[in-house]
Amino acid sequence: MYSQTFEECIQACFECMKACNVCYDACLGEEDVKMMADCIRLDRECADICAFAAKAMQSDSPFAKQICTLCADICEACGNECKKHDHDHCRRCAEACFKCAEECRKMAA
Repeated sequence: MYSQTFEECIQACFECMKACNVCYDACLGEEDVKMMADCIRLDRECADICAFAAKAMQSDSPFAKQICTLCADICEACGNECKKHDHDHCRRCAEACFKCAEECRKMAA
């Protein structure tokens, strides 16, 4: 059964997924796309794992804690990559990633 204790983490996952998708799209429009390759790659990975983690929590998967632990690691990696860049979309993405990583770690504890 779906647990209300997951709610904050699910919300953080959805916000991070959205920020990563926005960042991914904006990075593709940057002048030096090649320089943004790692950011683009991590944005995609992070958005995907955030969606998966949210779904796992919503369906009360017995693997939700493990998935959220992995999600936290990927969010942290994405946030660290995004904070290397000065673009607003990267800054906002990094903030969402770090918040999601924190919520996922709390949920998985």
